[in-house]
Amino acid sequence: MSRRRALGQHFLRDHGIARAIVDLAGVTRDDLVVEIGPGEGALTPLLAARAGRLIALEIDRVLGERLRARVIGVEVLDADARTWDYGLLTRPPGGRVLVVGNLPYSVSKPIVAALLDARSAIDVMVLMLQREVAERLAAPPGSRVYGMLSVLAQAACEVELALRVPPGAFRPPPKVESAVLRLRPRSEPLVPVALERRFRQVVRAAFAQRRKTLANALAAGLSVPSDVAREAAAAAGVDPGRRAETLGIEDFVSLAGRL
Repeated sequence: MSRRRALGQHFLRDHGIARAIVDLAGVTRDDLVVEIGPGEGALTPLLAARAGRLIALEIDRVLGERLRARVIGVEVLDADARTWDYGLLTRPPGGRVLVVGNLPYSVSKPIVAALLDARSAIDVMVLMLQREVAERLAAPPGSRVYGMLSVLAQAACEVELALRVPPGAFRPPPKVESAVLRLRPRSEPLVPVALERRFRQVVRAAFAQRRKTLANALAAGLSVPSDVAREAAAAAGVDPGRRAETLGIEDFVSLAGRL
């Protein structure tokens, strides 16, 4: 338990919410499912009963052994979900690759980043996160919580805030609310492959100093003269005096192309 708490992990105990999460994933016998952080196995039996193949990534070896003993039909790997190579997943004939998990709060961002990097190998992700993080990922432009995470996630996936979960659904109850996101990787990328690296640099620079105007934030974050940043924004059809949180994904793509 001490290790799980260090990771910010709280065990799901609400069976109704567990069923709702599995339903959101739409698991069928044709699918390969990867469960992240199964813990005490609130989701695992439900997933095993529906999936064609189930792989569970569990960093805690004791919990992994218990899961192997309790649930038939699950392949439990002693693995760190932050570094496991999701890109190696192969779609079964006629099926999909689904990722489902109750992510530990303290390491949720690197896990999400790893999943987004491997999105071409994944069809649907259904992830439980701290509500604040989930809302950031799903936030639209102009929202108070819209930021770098929002842009990078939504450029890669369709992001839906599907379910809010109260603290009482977990053991021990966390001090914050949780939420479930459903992410579907886009079949047609919004960012051209040749621009992906620069796109990320531009987005990070734009949000690094949110109080600055777009041109000033880009100049500081990309180490370019301010007049170059202003001219690039104007050429991209974006007012250089705007703030980063008002820009949509297409605006950042245009900026990346000009810079």
